[in-house]
Amino acid sequence: MSKYEVMYIVNANVDEDKRKQLIADMANIITSNGGKVTGTNEWGMRDFAYEIDDMTKGYYVVVDFESNADTEKELDRLMRINGSIVRHMIVNTDDAPVPEAK
Repeated sequence: MSKYEVMYIVNANVDEDKRKQLIADMANIITSNGGKVTGTNEWGMRDFAYEIDDMTKGYYVVVDFESNADTEKELDRLMRINGSIVRHMIVNTDDAPVPEAK
């Protein structure tokens, strides 16, 4: 299994209960397809650097997980069609450079 990190932005108009359910649903997609969520970091509401579809802010979430390529592709597909997710990006962190100690 490979290690991945996904960052996604939830529409600011989604209420708190639905947002929590959406975050749980995204984690469930990973686990139900044989993956493992290793960490979830909610950055919270942030302003955008530029306007996206008439929106100026969104709720940022970063999830670290381990899975095979098929699970990553399925997560990507489902995030693309989810209307509550403004943007997302999935990165393979297997070969990520380790910062040098100073």
